[in-house]
Amino acid sequence: MTIRTAQKKDVSLIVQMIANDPLGKLREAYQEPLPQRYYEAFIKINDDPNQELVVIESKHGDVIGTLQLSFLQYLTYQGGVRAQIEAVRVHENHRGQGIGQLLFEWAIEKAKKKGAHVVQLTTDKKRPEALDFYEKLGFKASHEGMKLHL
Repeated sequence: MTIRTAQKKDVSLIVQMIANDPLGKLREAYQEPLPQRYYEAFIKINDDPNQELVVIESKHGDVIGTLQLSFLQYLTYQGGVRAQIEAVRVHENHRGQGIGQLLFEWAIEKAKKKGAHVVQLTTDKKRPEALDFYEKLGFKASHEGMKLHL
């Protein structure tokens, strides 16, 4: 398997994976052709040196998973860098094969190389299986996250 930077040709498959769960179906607009706003977002992500949108390919070259890794510079922790993992998805036909773990191992190693002192993520409370997975990877539920949808 190969982890590589996502390309424009991958955007539709990425959105399809993101939309392919009960929560994603409520907030995404996956259709063909894909709405232009997804491609516009891809360009912004791709042009930002603090963003890494990646896919993982099977040995046959099929895109079977994705994640986005963001690096946040801030003043706390003596001007530290925080790595944020978002939008982790594995294609439904390839779950339970260790692909998510490979993506996380890649992200954690990338965060170390960028000098991040912490890797963080959020997960919806409606995804208890995701919480269990993250805890098995060593993540701790150390903070209470809050959101204000605009």
